Formats: sequence, C-alpha cells, structure tokens
Amino acid sequence: MKFITRLIGLSDKWFYKLIKNDVYPKPIKMGRSSPWLKIEVEAWLQERINQSRI
Repeated sequence: MKFITRLIGLSDKWFYKLIKNDVYPKPIKMGRSSPWLKIEVEAWLQERINQSRI
C-alpha cells in the first residue's frame, strides 16, 4: 500500500474506497499479506491517464 500511495498520491483510505466500489483492482490474499499485481496497478493507472486525455 505504501508503494501505491506514493506512486499515485492518494491516501490508503481512498484506495480502500475504490476497491470497495470495484473501481480499483483487489489485492491478492497471501496469508496475512495482501499485495497487488504490479501489472494490474500499472494498467489501472494507464487507463486513468488515457481517460483524462479524451
């Protein structure tokens, strides 16, 4: 989560809201850890960039 919040500049609470609303990819459950796939994060970010350029 720290990487994502630093990369995109939004708070962790904002991302959890996006996840709850199915706007942001859900993390993968791995025991106590819940990481995201880098490719999914990058694709989500690229889609937002593309939408802002229309």
